[in-house]
Amino acid sequence: MRITADTNVLVRAAVGDDPEQSRLAAAALREAEIIAVSLPTLCEFVSVLARGYAVEAGEIAAAIRRLVDSAAVPVDRPAVDAGLAVFEAGGDFADGVIAFEGRRLGGQVFASFDRKAVELIAATGAETRLLSAE
Repeated sequence: MRITADTNVLVRAAVGDDPEQSRLAAAALREAEIIAVSLPTLCEFVSVLARGYAVEAGEIAAAIRRLVDSAAVPVDRPAVDAGLAVFEAGGDFADGVIAFEGRRLGGQVFASFDRKAVELIAATGAETRLLSAE
């Protein structure tokens, strides 16, 4: 079977906090020929693990790498790597993905009110602009 994994399936398999759902999630992932994982799913996965379960950033990054390194998991690897670079530097995974996707879609400058995001995206070599009323 070829599946698209929802965030809750990945979370249950990673966290194991609900024995029945965790068993079903792990079985579905193990039995799947292909596990399509979208960028929004990975963004939610990071957010849920970090905020909802207080999982350390290094553990989350390692879980993502294990997942995307599987031949059965097609992902947008350059976007995932961009998200991980920002995440492992202390920022939000989603910000790295957003900046990467924006550049790919023709946006030359990452613009945000989030100072930390702007600084971390700029550190990747991208052009940024901090929006401020000052």
